[in-house]
Amino acid sequence: MPFLGKDWRSPGWSWTKTEHGWKRIIFYGHELEDSNREIHLKELCSDNKENLFVGDVCELATTKRKKDLYNNNTKSQFVFTDKWIYVQKGSTKERHGYCTLGEALNRLDFSSAIQDLRRFNYVAKLFQLIARSQLTSLSGAAQKNYFNILEKIVRKVLDDHYNPRLVKDLLHDLSSTLHSLTIHVGRCVLVGNVNIWLCRLETIHEWKHQLNNLQIPKQICSGMSFNDLPLHMQNKILCELSDAYDIINLGQATPTLHSLSENRILWKKLCHFHFSDKQFCRKLVLSKSESVDWKLMYFTLKKHYPVREQYGDTLHFCKHCSILFWKDCGHPCSANNPDSCLMPISPQHFIDLFKF
Repeated sequence: MPFLGKDWRSPGWSWTKTEHGWKRIIFYGHELEDSNREIHLKELCSDNKENLFVGDVCELATTKRKKDLYNNNTKSQFVFTDKWIYVQKGSTKERHGYCTLGEALNRLDFSSAIQDLRRFNYVAKLFQLIARSQLTSLSGAAQKNYFNILEKIVRKVLDDHYNPRLVKDLLHDLSSTLHSLTIHVGRCVLVGNVNIWLCRLETIHEWKHQLNNLQIPKQICSGMSFNDLPLHMQNKILCELSDAYDIINLGQATPTLHSLSENRILWKKLCHFHFSDKQFCRKLVLSKSESVDWKLMYFTLKKHYPVREQYGDTLHFCKHCSILFWKDCGHPCSANNPDSCLMPISPQHFIDLFKF
């Protein structure tokens, strides 16, 4: 398809074949309903929120903040049919410019990915890494998309009670970063108005409060429960867990599970899963009986080395096409053997792809 866009440097229009011929696909942005559009003057001036402004400019500042909040709460974004993105780091004769982290957030459909339990932990970890180091690189549109997806993540945890500890860590890192950039630095180094970021910081504190007060109801099961299984099967299930905190929390349920969670063999397998033999030799921890305390060994190694990450599904990168995509969605590949060109991308590797 030739370049038929308004600008000859653009990638051209997208077309679809119908019964009456070819028709151009037009992407429309959609606005979600927002309940915070009406903001009263008294509400904005209360609680010392206008501490940066005094005197006659209070009403003007309130009007500006109302406009900033309206722009921030407009949850509009373009809908892309292709769930992949070409990762370009330099200009060529065919392509000019480069791909940014914000574009990847918009194109890779993270909103749908968080609904898949295989991808939820991956997306949450990726958003945590962005919160730690990449907030200053996000454009205004990418910021809106980031916080819209983050709101869906929090809502999923509140509704389904799925992995609240991971999302609590994400919100803690995000609030610490925003507090440092907007208050301690003395001036906002983020893209956008400082009032918007202060309002986002308040929203994050409200999400943290909701998660801290989250009560998971006790499930009533009429059939066989976990405690009805034989001890060797319970122990085998514990050996399949790769997160130490999941093992500790499970051990707090019953005295039997507590004794199983303190098994030395269980913690030995967990250490060998996450760390190498060279790391063992450098940080060897012995108990009073001169034997290795594998549980203490794990947490000692964890302080010095990163643990092995494990996800149900990850993004993949095609080395032949330089395209980043979800494996289930696929991508247009011209290689003879596409599977040999695929490389799974960890959350940290995803961040490194967009560092220039």
